[in-house]
Amino acid sequence: MLPWQFAQFVLLTQIASLFTVYVVGYIDICKLRKIIYIHMISLALCFVLMFGNSMLLTSYYASSLVIIWGVLAMKPHFLKINVSELSLWVIQGCCWLFGTVVLKYLTSKLFGIADDAHIGNLLTSKFFSYKDFDTLLYTCAAEFDFMEKETPLRYTKTLLLPVVLAVFITIVRKIVSDMWGVLAKQQTHARKHQLDHGELVYHALQLVAYTALGVLIMRLKLFLTPHMCLMASLVCSRQLFGWLFCKVHPGAVVVALLAAMSIQGSANLQTQWNIVGEFSNLPQEELIEWIKYSTKPDAVFAGAMPTMASVKLSALRPVVNHPHYEDAGLRARTKIVYSMYSRKAAEEVKRELVKLQVNYYILEESWCVRRSKPGCSMPEIWDVEDPENAGKPPLCTLLVKESEPHFTTVFQNSVYKVLEVIEE
Repeated sequence: MLPWQFAQFVLLTQIASLFTVYVVGYIDICKLRKIIYIHMISLALCFVLMFGNSMLLTSYYASSLVIIWGVLAMKPHFLKINVSELSLWVIQGCCWLFGTVVLKYLTSKLFGIADDAHIGNLLTSKFFSYKDFDTLLYTCAAEFDFMEKETPLRYTKTLLLPVVLAVFITIVRKIVSDMWGVLAKQQTHARKHQLDHGELVYHALQLVAYTALGVLIMRLKLFLTPHMCLMASLVCSRQLFGWLFCKVHPGAVVVALLAAMSIQGSANLQTQWNIVGEFSNLPQEELIEWIKYSTKPDAVFAGAMPTMASVKLSALRPVVNHPHYEDAGLRARTKIVYSMYSRKAAEEVKRELVKLQVNYYILEESWCVRRSKPGCSMPEIWDVEDPENAGKPPLCTLLVKESEPHFTTVFQNSVYKVLEVIEE
């Protein structure tokens, strides 16, 4: 979580999978309790090392840890309830689900934290027609859109998807068999023995979680693909495919499978090896050099988030916004900065920039005209947020032609135009 706060949602899926494995009887309470304590200690360390980032303490991940700890503590009371095994599973699952949501809501209200509110809005926009400025900034980027249709096809060509499906279906059959045996015995108060191979069930549940994340947000394939490779390795498992290895030598199966996978795999490797080049961004280098030698060290800059990261790291100038978007205050400042690409009046935008103590604004014409898909240009995004000004010419196109009287052009090249904010 130190380098990437979004990791809390991935860890949440891990905790949810472990809790499910515990509820149905694949791991004992002592093991899960130790895992929960380790997660709690890690969360506390991250909170300290991130200088008291309160978003971590009000996250679904933190709430889930507390609720699971409470459910484990109440196990003796759950066992006293005279209900079936299935009902006991449902009760514990509902306690975790609703308890996590309620505790997250209460802690967020108590501490006044809304840093991760945009994540909930992003997920809402995936299922409903909800739109706002922040969600459109995400969903208009290809990496935050739904998984592309070509991805399952690529998985299939390398035989990764077929192998994973075979492993997953085999694990599901084992789970169904185990659950049927447990429910048929109706052991409510104590199970005679712990179910075997909980690690297989955990990885299957984690695969489901990563698949859901990868389908909803294409960027999160970075978790799905490695886990699919991990699942594919279970084709060598004697616990799952012992019946096959009695007839065929395991080494023969592995060699045949790797040989078949290498046909498309070698083509993919060759494609990657053929990518030869060196990153070059001369316009940005010119911009950074100009900033270093033509502006004061305390001059404050504003502009597109990726550009601001370069200005901060390479020119060492103060910036009012940057790509660390998991902060409510930063999102609010970025929205003000991006109003330069809206249809608002120049005077109104300048007034807000002055309040942020901005000295220079780095305008990029490409941000004004580029459109990844219908409704995704910056002026169109602002039409959703600011319908009153819809139909007016975008401010950025006007400033590209003439920056005065509210701004003064002090630097310009083929990509960037630096506007000095004129204070009244």
